[in-house]
Amino acid sequence: MSEPETSAPLPNDPFPDGSVEAGVYATYADGIEHSLVVLAIGETCWLVTTDRGHHLLVEPAALDATCRQLSYFDRERIGWPPPPFVDDAPHYKHTPLSPLLWVLAVCSVYWAQRARPGMTEAGLLDAGRVFGHGEWYRIWTALWLHADLGHLVSNVISGWMVFSAVVATFGLRTSWGLIAAAAIAGNLSTVALRSGDEYHSLGASTAVFAALGLLVGRAVHVMSRSGHPHRWRTLLTPLFAGLLVLGLYGVGGVEVDVLAHAMGFGAGLLFGFAAGRPVPKKL
Repeated sequence: MSEPETSAPLPNDPFPDGSVEAGVYATYADGIEHSLVVLAIGETCWLVTTDRGHHLLVEPAALDATCRQLSYFDRERIGWPPPPFVDDAPHYKHTPLSPLLWVLAVCSVYWAQRARPGMTEAGLLDAGRVFGHGEWYRIWTALWLHADLGHLVSNVISGWMVFSAVVATFGLRTSWGLIAAAAIAGNLSTVALRSGDEYHSLGASTAVFAALGLLVGRAVHVMSRSGHPHRWRTLLTPLFAGLLVLGLYGVGGVEVDVLAHAMGFGAGLLFGFAAGRPVPKKL
């Protein structure tokens, strides 16, 4: 859209004949912005610059409608644009190293599973053994075991990417502590809900979705502290994005443990929100 017609200042009377003043603005940009409002309602306007400011002029018949629309516009602009919110949390470099070590550790455990099949039975998540025999270690050991090569590869690829993002966001020590805590909480919640069933589970996917929840929880916390006038709407964006990823990759399939994925994500969400903005630390 072209700019509204601007009358050149004249020595005596710079205002067009028959025009009336709808507003005076301190800056040319502010005058142009209000001129666009007038043009949007289909009226003609002039923006005349004098030593007293920038005068927005309209035809007399359009004055009432113009003033009404300009008042609506000024009312809607209160508090806009919102102050920018800058997330000044540090970005940690060299993040792929520790996730790569996790990948090597998980692959080593899988190799040991193939060599010693009894490891799987001894370490998988078994609700009956956890609550009936007090084998609480299974909440942790099940995170390192995998049923087959395809199961391992999918968790290794997704885990390496998500864990790298978590380490870059929270820092080395904090990130792995949060991942471990959220994954354990997710497994514990899962077996608690399935305590009366013949429930067995294994795999690092609970930890992967817990890490995803950590990122989403922190993003929600960051947006909740912003000065944006609609921050309670904007914080839904990372939440819905996380739920979408959970729905795409954590639900579906005969052998997919949907409950474990959801519990891991939920635990990560709570831990990530509670952690908030991390205190800068050196790696």
